[in-house]
Amino acid sequence: MRHVFIINPYAGRRDHTTRIYEMADRLREAHGLDCACMLTDRPGGAVEMARRLAESGEALRVYACGGDGTVSEVANGLAGFSNAAMTCIPAGTGNDFLKNFGPDMAKFQDAENLWEGPVLPLDLIDCGGRYCLTIACNGIDAQVAENVHRFDVSPLIHGRGKYLASVAANFLFRNLGHRWTVTLDGETQTGDFALVSVCNGRHYGGGSMPVPEARMDDGVLHTILVKAISKAAFARMFGDYSAGRYRKYPEVARVVTAREIRISSETDIVTCLDGECFRNREVTLKLAEKRVNFFGPAGCDPNATVRQRA
Repeated sequence: MRHVFIINPYAGRRDHTTRIYEMADRLREAHGLDCACMLTDRPGGAVEMARRLAESGEALRVYACGGDGTVSEVANGLAGFSNAAMTCIPAGTGNDFLKNFGPDMAKFQDAENLWEGPVLPLDLIDCGGRYCLTIACNGIDAQVAENVHRFDVSPLIHGRGKYLASVAANFLFRNLGHRWTVTLDGETQTGDFALVSVCNGRHYGGGSMPVPEARMDDGVLHTILVKAISKAAFARMFGDYSAGRYRKYPEVARVVTAREIRISSETDIVTCLDGECFRNREVTLKLAEKRVNFFGPAGCDPNATVRQRA
């Protein structure tokens, strides 16, 4: 079995390349593993690397070394391949995907805790052939994600702080409502929405947890729909929304478990998949037919932070 470390040297606030190379060397020396390191050099590069590796047919364990974007790219490359599994060594600023593992998140820092860990098949969200591991958001939360990198220029703002700064900027200068037609498993409604976000995992935006009951391996997607509200109401609701207390606002927010969600608009819809943002006027999201094999520390649980009631 090959162990391949796909490293994004641009992730996070410092380059972790040397640390990852040393980690691979230790595994090779201590356990006689076939280890290799590969560096991504552009957006989308990790998708191509992971897919080429998996297409070889050999038994493979891939370590995504970077932030949530790198994890998502590797998942897109390995989706549906039974001979390959992936894990994550965090080197980004948010690392929201790993927050789903709760207290075991810290163990992912060292490949020694990972290399022989159990394999867990995880669900994926399919968005026109692109896959999302955690949350596919549309609306104000996607606009926040789209703008968050504008705050990279400040050394004083990072991680959750960049997300909150983008929230403030969007709150002050952008509309919170969008006229959309939303179809949930064939049932259509047209109205003004602040956001429609499809959740497989629970964490995004540096730690917000909109739907705390979402599980990553149960074959169910939880979609939260929030109606357009005033900026004053948004300010009052934001803390509860981030903490998963959407049930406090039944007149504004609801969660459904539709298998296919379609959003259409006469203007651009901002969609964000695990941090990757794009614009279109029609978006279809559904439970993917493919899954991705994920391995982690012994005893780890991708649903460690699930809450059934909030």
